[in-house]
Amino acid sequence: QVQVVESGGGLMQAGGSLRLTCAASGPTFSGYAMGWFRQAPGNEREFVAAITTSGTGWIYADSVRGRFTISRDNALNTGYLQMNSLTPEDTAVYYCALGRVPSINRDNYNYWGQGTQVTVSS
Repeated sequence: QVQVVESGGGLMQAGGSLRLTCAASGPTFSGYAMGWFRQAPGNEREFVAAITTSGTGWIYADSVRGRFTISRDNALNTGYLQMNSLTPEDTAVYYCALGRVPSINRDNYNYWGQGTQVTVSS
């Protein structure tokens, strides 16, 4: 059983930056693609970014492309989401997920963390 724990969320002013961390237990992290999703109050959980098992391929939502960067360190069983130029529209709970392939579809992910809150003030 793989466990996923997100950290790094917090309160930030618009224009600022945050880096989220996704820590996974178990020796099989490198065998999973990783995705980040977010959910704002009253909204469905939406795709943010995904990365391949090797870390050499990425997918980004249009709303974050050019501002967010997804990465991973398989030796540390850890993934990251660097978020720059934050806006109030980025306010949400951010979730890390692991699946067999990188995908924009949350149904393709098998393991999810509990989420970390990101709040961006104007």
